[in-house]
Amino acid sequence: MSRTLSFTLLIASLSLAGCGYSQGDRALSGGLLGAGAGAAIGSVTGIGPGAGAVLGGAVGAVGGAVTSPRNLNLGRPLIKTGE
Repeated sequence: MSRTLSFTLLIASLSLAGCGYSQGDRALSGGLLGAGAGAAIGSVTGIGPGAGAVLGGAVGAVGGAVTSPRNLNLGRPLIKTGE
């Protein structure tokens, strides 16, 4: 059960990592989503929520930064990030 849940949360966080208009927006949203999913996965798998959040945040930020808005475009973010 915990492996299935972990895999499902990982896929969900990676699929949402591309949210945002600019590369910075996508990296930020991917990092935040990854950290949340990583904390949940880490607490279920036994590595700890802190370690899971750090790993998930890093993977989510990289995943968000390398995606293109043409691949997944949910529109402009509500909050401007300095562009």
